[in-house]
Amino acid sequence: MPLSEPARAKINLTLRVLGRRADGYHDLESLVVFADLTDTLTLEPGGETTLDVSGPYAAACGKAADNLVLKAAAALSDSIEDLKGGRFMLDKQLPVAAGIGGGSADAAAALRCLARANDLSIDDARLMLAALRTGADVPVCMVSRSCIMTGVGERLSPSLSLPPLNAVLVNPGVALSTRDVFSAYAVTPQAHALAPQAVPRTLLALIDYLGQHGNDLTQAAIARAPVVAEVLAALEALPGALLARMSGSGSTCFALFATADEAEAAATQLSAAHKDWWVASTVFAARS
Repeated sequence: MPLSEPARAKINLTLRVLGRRADGYHDLESLVVFADLTDTLTLEPGGETTLDVSGPYAAACGKAADNLVLKAAAALSDSIEDLKGGRFMLDKQLPVAAGIGGGSADAAAALRCLARANDLSIDDARLMLAALRTGADVPVCMVSRSCIMTGVGERLSPSLSLPPLNAVLVNPGVALSTRDVFSAYAVTPQAHALAPQAVPRTLLALIDYLGQHGNDLTQAAIARAPVVAEVLAALEALPGALLARMSGSGSTCFALFATADEAEAAATQLSAAHKDWWVASTVFAARS
């Protein structure tokens, strides 16, 4: 029987760059949540491991051989002899190179499908090892829950019980390479600031808290793609917007609202004004 898994968009509510490591990677600290917007990955177990991609962003994914879905499957097969694979089918609904972890979420969904196909516990350490070998954001996408992510992405706090956050997500149709954004960012070593127990559990207190903890990569992203500043200004001007911010290394940005109705009305208004932008109302929720 085919096995399907959602690949939820990852949102960095905060992002701090703590310093550059000797291996060239950066130590990060980020409060991460997941949106109710997804790609969908389906596995038909058996036979050669392949990937077919469909959906509005299929063409932007590039060659299937370079896709993180197949890289995740290869990483897991390195640890598990005779791993049962099969035909993967990816319905690509999320923008690519957009700062919302779409490719990483797809890879994590692949690992969850393979775990089910091979009767592996989701807690099997080989799954998380394969996730980390595939990409820095894949481990947090494996658990797909609100948490604080540190290191290069391999250290995750226990799940956080945050309130559902009504939001509007916007991508202006400009892809941003994480590597390019980091190359434009001048790293200043910083101390850790986020503690799980300090993150507020009520909406208004959380908005105030987020106002004190931003995204260090914002100006570097704007330097590479000035339209990010335009998106942020448009989000800040929306009626009822409590906070506007860029996610990850961009170019997707979001605004938070008190109610779902306000978020939906704001998305409608923004879509009408910017027909070439990808705009979606959603909820950042704690569930997996």
